Amino acid sequence: MSDEIVIREVVPGLTIFSKPFARLGIVPFGGRTTAIKLNSGEVWVFVSTPLSDDTKSTLDSMGIVKYLVTPDALHTLYISEYHKAYPNAKCIGVEPLIHKKKDINWAGAYGFAEGTTYGYEDELRACYFSGFQNKDVAFLHIPSKTLIVADLLFNLPGKEQYSKSKQSGHSIFTSGLNPYSGFYKRFLNSVTSDKAAMGRDAKTVASWDFERIIPCHGDVIEGKGKEAWTRAYANLLK
Repeated sequence: MSDEIVIREVVPGLTIFSKPFARLGIVPFGGRTTAIKLNSGEVWVFVSTPLSDDTKSTLDSMGIVKYLVTPDALHTLYISEYHKAYPNAKCIGVEPLIHKKKDINWAGAYGFAEGTTYGYEDELRACYFSGFQNKDVAFLHIPSKTLIVADLLFNLPGKEQYSKSKQSGHSIFTSGLNPYSGFYKRFLNSVTSDKAAMGRDAKTVASWDFERIIPCHGDVIEGKGKEAWTRAYANLLK
């Protein structure tokens, strides 16, 4: 429901939209869209929640929405409604979506044409995880030292995402899905299709300068983002 969306400006120019979301309608994961006002005044949106009236009015107040990013092969529920609302925005996805979501006029896709640039690279660095099951892209917002991810890192339970809900964000099925759990390393192994590629890309992200992680699923990690990443990916960083 749209009235369950929590809209919060994390730092000036960077706003998150958090809401309840249950996988298979049962398991609470939470969902989150992230929007960044670029130095140009244009808005970059990491799409993962519905375009509610409040979401749209907030985005419009930030500036002209120029980029709509689908961060992996699974987070596709809402890109079509954003694309309809912002037909002049560039839609950017990952390679599997070119054939999966043919209703979108993709401006590009990570993993499809190496070296393609979109105009935000001075502020947002990207790393495409080809060895990850969901083909995720990690983004670093350089000015705010913020890492933004979809399924590459969970930090459950999502207290903020369920803060307006009558439902609980807690579940025994997701209790170990956070970077501080020993279970998380086994989870990463289960969703890795190419260990060498995963290790390479995990090291790339570990080399970036960030302090905060904004995941799609779970609470924002403040101040200790680099520590959380290196703990979660310890086996792959060896």
